[in-house]
Amino acid sequence: MKSSLLVSSFKTIVVFLNLMLLLASAATDNVKQLPGIGNTIVAPALQNWKATLDDQSRKLLSSWVGPDACNNWVGIGCNNKTAIVSINLDGFQLRGTLDHLNFSSLTTLKSFNLSTNQLTGQIPLELGKVTWLESLDLSFNEFNGLIPSTLGNLTRLYYLNLHENTLSGPVPFGLGEGPTGLIELRLSGNHLTGSIPTSFQNFTRLERLHLHKNELTGSILPNLGTPETLVDLRLYYNRLTGSIPISLGNYSKLESLYLHQNQLSELNNLTEKLETLSLGSNKLSGRLPAHVCDRGSLRIFLANNNSFSGAFPSTIRNCSRLSRLRLDDNMLTGNISDAFGVYNDLVYVDLSHNDLYGHVSNNWARCRSLIAIKMSNNNLSGAIPDNLGDSWLQEIDLSSNRLTGEIPTSLGRLTSLIYLFLDNNRLRGSIPREFGKLLNLGSLNLAKNGLTGAIPSEIGGCLRLRILNLSVNYLRDMIPTELMRLTELEVLDLADNGLIGGLPRQFGELKRLETLNISHNNLTGSIPSTFIDLSSLITIDISYNQLEGRVPDIRIFQQAPFKAIDNNKGLCGNITGLSDCILKRKHHKNIQALLILIIVPTLCFLLVAIAGILFFRLSKEKRNEPQESVNRSPFAIWSYDGKMVYETIIEAVENFNSKHIIGFGGSGIVYRAELPTGELVAVKKFNIQEEDELLDVKSFKNEIHALTETRHLNIVKLYGFCSHPRHMFLVYEFIDGGSLRTN
Repeated sequence: MKSSLLVSSFKTIVVFLNLMLLLASAATDNVKQLPGIGNTIVAPALQNWKATLDDQSRKLLSSWVGPDACNNWVGIGCNNKTAIVSINLDGFQLRGTLDHLNFSSLTTLKSFNLSTNQLTGQIPLELGKVTWLESLDLSFNEFNGLIPSTLGNLTRLYYLNLHENTLSGPVPFGLGEGPTGLIELRLSGNHLTGSIPTSFQNFTRLERLHLHKNELTGSILPNLGTPETLVDLRLYYNRLTGSIPISLGNYSKLESLYLHQNQLSELNNLTEKLETLSLGSNKLSGRLPAHVCDRGSLRIFLANNNSFSGAFPSTIRNCSRLSRLRLDDNMLTGNISDAFGVYNDLVYVDLSHNDLYGHVSNNWARCRSLIAIKMSNNNLSGAIPDNLGDSWLQEIDLSSNRLTGEIPTSLGRLTSLIYLFLDNNRLRGSIPREFGKLLNLGSLNLAKNGLTGAIPSEIGGCLRLRILNLSVNYLRDMIPTELMRLTELEVLDLADNGLIGGLPRQFGELKRLETLNISHNNLTGSIPSTFIDLSSLITIDISYNQLEGRVPDIRIFQQAPFKAIDNNKGLCGNITGLSDCILKRKHHKNIQALLILIIVPTLCFLLVAIAGILFFRLSKEKRNEPQESVNRSPFAIWSYDGKMVYETIIEAVENFNSKHIIGFGGSGIVYRAELPTGELVAVKKFNIQEEDELLDVKSFKNEIHALTETRHLNIVKLYGFCSHPRHMFLVYEFIDGGSLRTN
């Protein structure tokens, strides 16, 4: 009985205690949810802050009206619609400051996110009063000044993101030292100085620490967080010195280690537990770890832009999970012919600017995810693997090596190829016509090889081509007009070849062309007037060709150095160093006219005199023979006076009046002239056109030579000729009823 009573009494006491606990808990909850705490104070505080923002920001927060902040206010989260626990205005592009926000009223706030806005000013010290805060994100704003030391009072904080602001000064010592401790800390992309606080070694839950892109100095702490939790450590683009702590090799969960752009002196023997090893853009030296991939777990290996030397890591072949490899810009040595395996996940590899040798491996084509392979500026030799055409490559850079053989036509199957650089090798043969199928090709550089043959017209089908460099080869034939279809072209370099022929008039279609180099070829003809349409040209070089005629009067030629135009056949124009085309033409005509005035009348006189002498001798011989009548030559009668002959003929045809015309020839008009003696002669007057003057003179001379050197009964007799500045004509025997063409 007593026992039963005791049990009953005990149960009553337990129920009473539980009831008291429930009442106490409810009372506490009621305190947290009092309207005066959740809305009456908070709503006016938020509305007052809204009033300090710009007009556009106030429009975005137009729902912030009324006394109840939990009543559908944008960006406001409440607990049971009574207490505000979160403010999330991420990406609202708000403009203003936090100076007028009363943080003392936000006592129930747990999450505060103002990321990706345009807020300025300093982070208020009062933010440290929001003691229930667990997550704070002010990233991607324009906050300046110091990180408030009062943030160390936020003992419940596990997430802090101040990335990409303009904060300066040191990192506060007590930051994130609450009982729970920070899990994620992002202070990158600022101007923070000083050393990494030693208090960071006390973070027992830290998973991600981003301090990159600052101006931090000092050394890397030996124990940042714990080996059991840290997975992502980024310290690159700082001024850290010293060595990489050996203890980092014990971080079994560390997937990413970024230490770019520091002045760390050596790479200690990190273990193979890392999945990402990024040491790029530092001043690191020494050797890369030989056993960096013994266990095959490495996915990303970035050690570019350093001064690492010694042998290429042999265990790279074992990295079956490798997805990205960058060892460019170092001083690595070794034969890499068999240094690589087949990697199913490999996307990008860059080994450029080292001292590697050997052949380009056939295994690269078997890496089915590979889109970029770069091995320029090494000592690779041998042929380019033909099976590269069976890959999915988008970028190939094998320039500045010692590769030989022909360019594989299989590369024409790489329909996704964007960049192809094979310049500065020892390749021979012709440019594959299959390249015309590379419809996505943006840059093609085959310069400084031993390529021969013509430029394939099919390249004109690569309509996305922006850079085409075929210089310093042995290419022949003409520039294909199909290249003028490449309207996206910005750089065209065909220099130092053996190209012939003229420049296509369609050059004017290359509206985006910025650089043109066609120097050191055998190009002829004139520069097309369509060059005036090349308004984007910045540099040009047409030197060492056989070009002639007028240089287009456009800015690019006026500003180009004379050496870019020099050593051509006969260019002229309004360009420094060239003669003026008009003056040059006038000078040429003046000299020609002077020669005509001096030499031609003399020749006219001499030739007419010679003709007269011949006729005189002929008539003398005929006088010695019995004749019923004597045909006397007018030249004998005029005593061989060339001037008198000229004037007499001009008068006879009345200054070449059309009524005396008896026929037309291909190069002149034939007149009938009756001399004062009654003799009839035929006078052929040659056309003199200013633009074809040389052609007319040539025809004139050719006919004189033909008639004086040919002896035939059916050839009319030439009495004489005269070349005068005003007239050029021949004097023939007149044949009644016939013509010079038919007799």
